[in-house]
Amino acid sequence: MIFLYILNNQQLHTQLIKEKALSLGFTSVGIAKAEFLEEEAPKLEQWLKNGFQGEMQYLENHFDKRLDPRLLVEDSKSVISLSYNYYPKEEQKEDSYKLAKYAYGQDYHHVIKEKLKELLAYIQEEIGEVSGRVFTDSAPVMERAWAQKSGLGWNGKHSLLIQKQHGSFFFLAELILDLELEYDNPFKTDHCGTCTKCIDACPTQAILPNNTVEGSKCISYFTIELKNELPSSEKGKFEDWMFGCDICQDVCPWNRFSIPHSEPLFQPNPGLLEMTKKDWHEITTEVFQKVFKKSAVKRTKFSGLTRNITFLKE
Repeated sequence: MIFLYILNNQQLHTQLIKEKALSLGFTSVGIAKAEFLEEEAPKLEQWLKNGFQGEMQYLENHFDKRLDPRLLVEDSKSVISLSYNYYPKEEQKEDSYKLAKYAYGQDYHHVIKEKLKELLAYIQEEIGEVSGRVFTDSAPVMERAWAQKSGLGWNGKHSLLIQKQHGSFFFLAELILDLELEYDNPFKTDHCGTCTKCIDACPTQAILPNNTVEGSKCISYFTIELKNELPSSEKGKFEDWMFGCDICQDVCPWNRFSIPHSEPLFQPNPGLLEMTKKDWHEITTEVFQKVFKKSAVKRTKFSGLTRNITFLKE
């Protein structure tokens, strides 16, 4: 009887959490048991040994924590993985330097973290004394591995998570709890098959044939992470991308299923989509602050963005 009571509670709690997550705007939610990521450990170690992280030295930190959520949340039992759509209704003009679509609106870190905090507060209110932490792309959590383990999708050749119903234009987030829940089955089928569109389209050859991205060759790395001068060897390869890059996603056949998001905070800042190359050449700090107020683009700062623009136009 006690076992059945516990089982029924786990079912009820799981259902409550998933329904609340979807009501907050998350497009999908899955749950995996909090445990050591045994399969990912040697892959991460080799990726770092190869130097694919470039100057992103923060990826070398907290190796153990990246692989074991129980080191992030004491006595953790469950990792809840969630996705949040950011595919825009409209895109930039043809005659413009390009931003990755995720950067059109407000910084997703803040937007999604607020929703995760609301979800955690709801869990604590409805279920009781539950400890947990929320994460979205800003902590040592292997998001795509957990999303795959919780049944949300598979990792494409470009290393991003893909869902048959939604493509790949979505953010991932996690909630790690010290609460036993019902666990979803891992997503085991790779639906990329023999397709190599993302590999073939990458102008800097950052996508390797073994579902690995050489991070230090990616246009997103050059335009966001690299703080020094851009290497002359990459001249003419960026295809007008000044912040991030969507090439591998734009060519992915699964993204024909992407539908526009309904998140007001991800709407482009006024005037952004109308800006031409001439406007970007003439951008001032005042315009930068106005157009990218509360935006993830602030991470590269005005000096970084103008460095990228200069590199593209020379």
